[in-house]
Amino acid sequence: MNTVTVDVVIPVYNAPLLTRRCIDSVVKHLGSSIRKIYIQDDASNPETCAMLDNLLYPQLHIFHAPGNQGYGKSVNDAVARSDADLVLVLNSDVEVFEDFLSALCDIFAADPTLAVISPAENDFPRAKADRYMRQAGGYIVTYRFRGYAFLIRRAVFNALGGFDAQFGRGYYEDTDFGRRLEQRGWGMGVHPGVAIRHETGASFGRGQAYSDLVRKNRALYYSRYPLAQQNILVVSGSLTLIDLPVSLADTFEQVMRQGGRLHWLTPMLLPQLSCLQMRNSVIGFAMILKLMLRGWLRKDKRINAVWILPGVSVGLRAFLMVWVRIRQLKVQKWGTAAL
Repeated sequence: MNTVTVDVVIPVYNAPLLTRRCIDSVVKHLGSSIRKIYIQDDASNPETCAMLDNLLYPQLHIFHAPGNQGYGKSVNDAVARSDADLVLVLNSDVEVFEDFLSALCDIFAADPTLAVISPAENDFPRAKADRYMRQAGGYIVTYRFRGYAFLIRRAVFNALGGFDAQFGRGYYEDTDFGRRLEQRGWGMGVHPGVAIRHETGASFGRGQAYSDLVRKNRALYYSRYPLAQQNILVVSGSLTLIDLPVSLADTFEQVMRQGGRLHWLTPMLLPQLSCLQMRNSVIGFAMILKLMLRGWLRKDKRINAVWILPGVSVGLRAFLMVWVRIRQLKVQKWGTAAL
């Protein structure tokens, strides 16, 4: 492993069984590659507190917050105690299966513009990963940061002020942090070669309190970054990324850099996609209908513009224009001269 130092931060709120599983797996698989493990207990229930206090691992440093502060503030406080070069932040519902730190640290050495790298979640299929371009060290670019598990340059995290406490107990503080990273020219990535298990929502559950919190923080996030709501449907003939002129490829990339997504429909699956915010499916009436009906109750998930490139049949163009009128969408067409 490289000579850089790594500490682990685990914010904890209840879920004692999953939390114990997480800590045990970190010690077992990463123990020889890290210095300290900072556990930030966010005013958990007595059962969770007792479990933490009875752990005897020498690398553990446990802090009990006097009141519930939320995920972002918990991570900020724990990172502030570290003086390592890199900090690995893990949700307490994560389980580690291997020592992946060497692979992740090597990526930082290969790419000085990268601020944060995440292992893939357990449901990230190899077939999907193989469709994306790989950067130095083997990672895939993402413009939408998710904080379930990530290794970050501590100095960069601190320079940006960490997570914004305005998001309270949690949700969208990580996405907001990713936007700030991108705006300052830092890169973000996911390494598909290493994976962790993530039990989503183990602490908060999925009740009304969760729904209200997500809705509130989503509104705050999109009020700051309205362009992140872009969901562009791109429809083309047999074109690939390398067939696009630089100006059009840059236009695609700009949408994704701003936090938006591209759904590109082509006659055959594209051999390569540029980043995780680019999706691709085979074009057809059923797929167009599926995408047009997606997110009927969620504005941020709806298709809000259609871009038509050369090679689309007359019938599909007509079908698209019907939906453009129904949904009152913006439409842009590129002729063969533009390509």
